[in-house]
Amino acid sequence: MPEDTKTKSPHYHLKYKICVSGAAETGHCSADALDKAKELGREIVRHNCVLVTGATTGFPFWAAIGAKEEHGISIGLSPASSEREHVERFKLPVDYMDIIIYTGFDYSGRNLLLTRSADAVVIGCGRIGTLNEFTIAFEDGKPIGVLSGTGGTADVIEDIVKASNRKARIVYDEDPKRLLEKLIALIEEEKIQKE
Repeated sequence: MPEDTKTKSPHYHLKYKICVSGAAETGHCSADALDKAKELGREIVRHNCVLVTGATTGFPFWAAIGAKEEHGISIGLSPASSEREHVERFKLPVDYMDIIIYTGFDYSGRNLLLTRSADAVVIGCGRIGTLNEFTIAFEDGKPIGVLSGTGGTADVIEDIVKASNRKARIVYDEDPKRLLEKLIALIEEEKIQKE
């Protein structure tokens, strides 16, 4: 065994899974929100991580485009129970995904599985579904990154957290690269504490 792997966790080779949560309909998002989503997807791959989304349109879809442009891995968790239902009933895309897991649990069940399957969650411009994914991650104590300045729920989460009177592992930044670096630091800090 190489010397540098003797002191590492037996799972050191596993990539971090970063969930990107955001609005499927983006009319209320900031003018540069989708560009930031795309750059976020690129940065996830550049940092040797895997993108996980709700296999949807809008902000997460643009993150998936960015991830695939960097030749990364993009996994989607669908609310549907099959590809046909995913496309026909939910009107969701299959593009820019390497794997789609059909949960069959509609949006609320999908949201739970989505956030729990990830090592950390990034919140971008969102609506109520994004807020739902945020609160699940918050309650589960997941590391969370908020891409500030993108609009919607992303720009009110800091106030919500303050009003909750609870500590959380959340970082904020307007720059996708800096945000991801802060988030990975939170993941690694958590791993060290658990070892």
